[in-house]
Amino acid sequence: MQKPIFCLIGLCLLLSSACAAAQTSKPAMPAPHSADADRSADMAATLPRDPDLKPVFEEFGGKPGLTAIVDDLMKNLMADPRTRHFFADVDRIRVKAKLVEQFCVILGGPCTYTGDSMQEVHRGLDIRRADFNALVEDLQKAMNQHDVPFRAQNKLLAKLAPMHRIIDEQ
Repeated sequence: MQKPIFCLIGLCLLLSSACAAAQTSKPAMPAPHSADADRSADMAATLPRDPDLKPVFEEFGGKPGLTAIVDDLMKNLMADPRTRHFFADVDRIRVKAKLVEQFCVILGGPCTYTGDSMQEVHRGLDIRRADFNALVEDLQKAMNQHDVPFRAQNKLLAKLAPMHRIIDEQ
């Protein structure tokens, strides 16, 4: 199995997104208030939305495709002894929803990310590079299961990569 060029770094963001969504157990549709607006503004500054990636969004199968991929990603994460502990006691439905939102935004899809800031939710989690690598492997497995072209996988991971600096505690 080929590994995407940006696996190591891309995993960082993915794990950050999952943990960010998992750390809070808010309802799926929180009532709007100033804290939510502040959080959305913070995330808008860090999510690298790229309208040029709209064709890649379509290669992922649009939002339904992303949802299926993230469902399989979560199954992979829970089956993987290297990552299971990060997700065992969290609201996995929320984690999946936030990952779909995040991927959709990054790939230029018609979504809005409503999750928490990466810095806030990862503080003190002791996330290491090996954790990132494991998550990327699990994500790649899920993308391969859904026949996402290798080039499209790399484009997503390249957009996710810069966020690793926010959460890496190594």
